[in-house]
Amino acid sequence: MMPRAVILAVVVPLALVLAACGTTETPRSAPLKQGGGVYKVGNPYQINGIWYYPSENDKYDSTGIASWYGPQFHGKRTANGEIFDENQLTAAHPTLPMPVLARVTNLENGKSVIVRVNDRGPFAAGREIDMSKKAAELLGFMQKGTAKVRVQYIGRAPLEGGIGDGRAVAETFVAPPVVTPDDERRVSGTAPVTAVASVSTSVLSAPPGAASAPPPAPKATMSPIPDRAAPRSADTVDQLPVTGPGNLYVQAGSFQNLQNAEAVRQQLTGVGQVEIQTTMIDGTPYYRVRVGPLSDVPAADSSLRSVIAQGHKGARIIVD
Repeated sequence: MMPRAVILAVVVPLALVLAACGTTETPRSAPLKQGGGVYKVGNPYQINGIWYYPSENDKYDSTGIASWYGPQFHGKRTANGEIFDENQLTAAHPTLPMPVLARVTNLENGKSVIVRVNDRGPFAAGREIDMSKKAAELLGFMQKGTAKVRVQYIGRAPLEGGIGDGRAVAETFVAPPVVTPDDERRVSGTAPVTAVASVSTSVLSAPPGAASAPPPAPKATMSPIPDRAAPRSADTVDQLPVTGPGNLYVQAGSFQNLQNAEAVRQQLTGVGQVEIQTTMIDGTPYYRVRVGPLSDVPAADSSLRSVIAQGHKGARIIVD
């Protein structure tokens, strides 16, 4: 008969091995269940003193800084009840409904993907959108950590997951001009109006002898979009033209009253180079007060903190 100590020495390790073989831990690379959440807009909420106002906005088209998130949230619930999978093309946004589809274009390299927005975030001031690890990889900024991006609303995403058959996203391959977001139409009435020098908005006449420039050549037009687009892979990366490096600014606010805009410009002179840019919306001039251009993301973050400290909590980083 074998001694008890010898039996235990053989049986216990064997039992541990068998127990380990029976443990079914899902590897991180295994796909998780998609969909299963609910369509949700959400109520206004406040994070670190800044208010966010979720809304349905089918004209949403904004620029800013993207970041990404992954391992620490993999397998956890998103804000609309889905399971976050860092290996899927998803994203978190502060105000867009969930789940919706959005095109995110890296303005630094032209790479563009369709993502499923199914979570809230990022909550770091100055960030436009938080991408999944997979989306950051395809857009080419995972190692860098951040990127200048443009975010365009496409439409609602199917509740069962994914992006559908692609017919809803075909027409977004060539991005239309940036449309001023609705929040800029909310004219701020809190800026103090001070006595300022008059600001000329007249157009200067041409110098003597100057010849008129020839009319620009007509722009190339897109081919008609077929009625039934081919099924689209979720991992499709489009390559869009890069028109320039994209300057970073901190936009303190947008005003219909030029004196209000000038008062804010004067208030922010200690922050850095401040300018007023005019844009027309439905035939009405709006005056944007912007700090910049700024050299990089850390400089933009620093300027944003300074502008917020001056009382402009709705300030944001934009790329123009």
